[in-house]
Amino acid sequence: MRGITDTVRHLLIINGIFFFASNVYGEFFYDLMALHFFENPAFQYWQPITHMFMHGSFNHILFNMLGLWMFGSPLEQLWGSKKFLFYYFSTGLGAAALQLFVYSLSAYPVLEILNGAGFASQDILDTIALGDLNLKWLDHVSRDEVQSLYNSYVVSMVGASGALYGVLVAFAFLFPNIPLRIIFLPFLPIKAKYFVPILILSDLFFGFSSYSLGPVAHFAHVGGAVTGFAMMLYWKRNQFNQNRWN
Repeated sequence: MRGITDTVRHLLIINGIFFFASNVYGEFFYDLMALHFFENPAFQYWQPITHMFMHGSFNHILFNMLGLWMFGSPLEQLWGSKKFLFYYFSTGLGAAALQLFVYSLSAYPVLEILNGAGFASQDILDTIALGDLNLKWLDHVSRDEVQSLYNSYVVSMVGASGALYGVLVAFAFLFPNIPLRIIFLPFLPIKAKYFVPILILSDLFFGFSSYSLGPVAHFAHVGGAVTGFAMMLYWKRNQFNQNRWN
């Protein structure tokens, strides 16, 4: 564990415990801690925090924890544990907020149209939860709109990626000229100030297009990055220095 700061080490351990518990207790623990859409009965008020410690696969947690170690430790060394933790959780919450907002944009307009056509919200959601389709809905909305409602309702969000994107933004903000190497392009180092914006722009592209690299919450990444960038600007302009966190 050499080179890992104390708070980052504790975050790695907690993530490991959650990953172990999700594999032991399965769907019950996953549903309890993952972040669900507001209208889903599985949604709980603690999930915007706990989803940051949940991961869907070994590769998922491996890459997130490597990133947290590599980029989080320098920030904690510079800021101290209190400021780093405040920043980390703030960006994670920002990631959750934007992703839930995107789910809402996909779901609530469809619900509003169907409500206006005389269908009760609870009946609609109960049908969606079963994976069924009321063919009468198609007189008022398209299949794609129903699919958007279904996706928002059933999907769950897990992972530290949103908070990690916030960490990456802070790293690029503070160490802009440090060269970073992409795993599949190790021979082509890219300065942090270019690498991080490229990552964010790629998430925007995948988020707004029909292309995807898998079940990735692209807008959560963007939410964490935007929250982190806003915080860094605020701290810079207001001289929010280390002394205030001691």
